[in-house]
Amino acid sequence: MIYRAIGDNDESVLGYAISHDGIHIHRRSSIPAFFQKKEERKSIANCQVTYSSGGGWSGGCEDPRLTLLENDVHLIYTAFDGWGSIRIALSSIGLEKFLNEEWDWSKPVFISPPDQINKNWLLFPEKIKGKLAILHSISPNILIDYVDSLDQFDGSNFIQSHHNKGKRDSKVWDNWIRGAGPPPIKTKYGWLLFYHAMDQRDPNRYKLGVMILDLKDPTKVLYRSQKPILEPDEIYENQGFKWGVIYSCGAVIMGKTLFVYYGGADRVVCVAATNLDKFLKQLIKKGESKLKWTTKK
Repeated sequence: MIYRAIGDNDESVLGYAISHDGIHIHRRSSIPAFFQKKEERKSIANCQVTYSSGGGWSGGCEDPRLTLLENDVHLIYTAFDGWGSIRIALSSIGLEKFLNEEWDWSKPVFISPPDQINKNWLLFPEKIKGKLAILHSISPNILIDYVDSLDQFDGSNFIQSHHNKGKRDSKVWDNWIRGAGPPPIKTKYGWLLFYHAMDQRDPNRYKLGVMILDLKDPTKVLYRSQKPILEPDEIYENQGFKWGVIYSCGAVIMGKTLFVYYGGADRVVCVAATNLDKFLKQLIKKGESKLKWTTKK
C-alpha cells in the first residue's frame, strides 16, 4: 500500500505499508517510498500556501494512484504547491524494484498544464484499443485521452482537461461531482469506477459512488449507484483536518472480497469491504450496493 504522510518538514510524501489480509498493517517502511523535490513541483506561477491541504503547509505529493501495466508500476499523483498550482504528475518504477522496496522511480513529469488546478486523474490497468487510457474528468462527461506511450510526456506535452459540476438533477445524491477515485477494476460487467461526490443539500460531506463503464468504450456509463455506497458516518471520518470527508485512491480484489481504501478526514487510512459478486449484482439490479463495513488502520 502507498499512502500519503506528512514528514518532519511538514511536506507531504508517500509512505509504504504491507498488509497480508487487506485489513491489518503488518509492516510499514521507516523511509518514504516517494517524494518530489519542491523545485520539481513549481509551476510558472509563484504560488503561496495560504491554508493547508489536509494538515500540510509545505505542499508535496498527494492522492497517489497506482496502476500495474505489464512489469511496471505507474504512479499518478497530485503535486501540490499552493492552491493556484495543483498539477498531475507521473512517475514509474519496475515491479521487481517496487516489491523489493528499491525506490528507484523515474523522474517525475507533469502531464497537466501549468497554472491550472487538476485532480483525480487515473490510468487504466490495460490498454484499450491498443492504447494507454488516461481518465482525467468525469463531469459533465467522462473524458479520456489515449496515448501510445507514457514517454510522450516530456514536460512540454500536456493533457488539456475540463471539469465542472455538470447538470445533474438537484434531487439526486451526487448532484455535485468531485472526481474519480481509484483506477478502474475490470469485471465481466465492465470497468468498475468509484467516484467522489457531494449533495448540495448536504454540502459538508464527501460521499462515495460507483459506476460501471463499457469495456470497449469507457466513456459510456452502463450502470450507476442511485445512492452513496459509503458515507462519512464513523467518528474517525469526522475528526481530523477535513471532517466529513472520505476520499479513496485505491481498491483491490482479494479472493471474493472487494477492498476499497480511503482517507478519513485527511487523518486516518481506512478500508471498506464487501463480497464482490453480491456488490456487482445489487448495483446492476437495484443501483443500491453498499460497502458493508469499515475499519480504521
